[in-house]
Amino acid sequence: MKSSLMQKHGVVAVNLARELISKEEGDRLETVAVYAEKFGSARGTVQSALSLLKENNAIKVQSKGHLGSYLTYIDYKKLWEYTDFGNCLGVMPLPYSKLYEGLATGLYQIAEESVIPFNLAYMRGSKMRVFGVLDERYDFAIMSKYSAKECIAEGMNIECIADFGGHSYVNKHALILSSGRKGLEDGMKIAIDKTSMDISSLTKKVCAEYKVEYVEMPYNQIIKNILSGNIEGAVWSIDEILDKNIDLMYLDINSYIEEEDDTAAVIVVKSDNEGMKNFIKKVIDVKSVLKIQQEVVQGVKIPRY
Repeated sequence: MKSSLMQKHGVVAVNLARELISKEEGDRLETVAVYAEKFGSARGTVQSALSLLKENNAIKVQSKGHLGSYLTYIDYKKLWEYTDFGNCLGVMPLPYSKLYEGLATGLYQIAEESVIPFNLAYMRGSKMRVFGVLDERYDFAIMSKYSAKECIAEGMNIECIADFGGHSYVNKHALILSSGRKGLEDGMKIAIDKTSMDISSLTKKVCAEYKVEYVEMPYNQIIKNILSGNIEGAVWSIDEILDKNIDLMYLDINSYIEEEDDTAAVIVVKSDNEGMKNFIKKVIDVKSVLKIQQEVVQGVKIPRY
């Protein structure tokens, strides 16, 4: 198949497959002229690409005269091969909490049901995950809606294509304090993970009126260092505290946060990656993923990722 994709009509077949991967049987196809303009190719080349997909039983098409042409059959597994995506590879935070375990489990289960090759990598730092998407090492990234908005505001070429809603990423962020501390004071050592856009931004907002000493550290080391007394506070999610019943004081910081963007998980892709946008919109059913996530959180389902 690789050799056929190297030909001119094969390249158009790749683009066409990426368009059609989000379609359902019974959907109407665009005209050949529309696809030719979209792909910057000749109409004859588009016709050849359609023939390639049909001859290899990836799709079946029925013409209804002036009403247009309709998809009567789609073999998504074969059609995926023509997208030339290979394995669909996403990246998300290290699954230290039940919410993250549930999110990963939900994504894997939904993707498996679609028979599309799928895998997840784990990486700390929302900005690092976005760079991975922009460098095309990953097809998509999971991050907070807050971080996604920050990245887009900075001009990064990404787009949110799935929003799982409030409390799907973390339960909430709070100012977590070491033993004996009741609030912020000048001179305190405050942890900050600069690779995490939401944590870094929220930490600076919360501490803006105090002369604190920022101590850089990975976010997965924050709780351990607060308990040991190496740092005296940090803005962090309360999930690890709740999941592990850790006895630490924390203060509400809702006044620094607009809506629930910091608690909402979103999927982002490179803005010009139309094929991947189509695929994720087709395969990732938000309600189904959230249902599985809650089953993991409640202990009904064993996490698998």
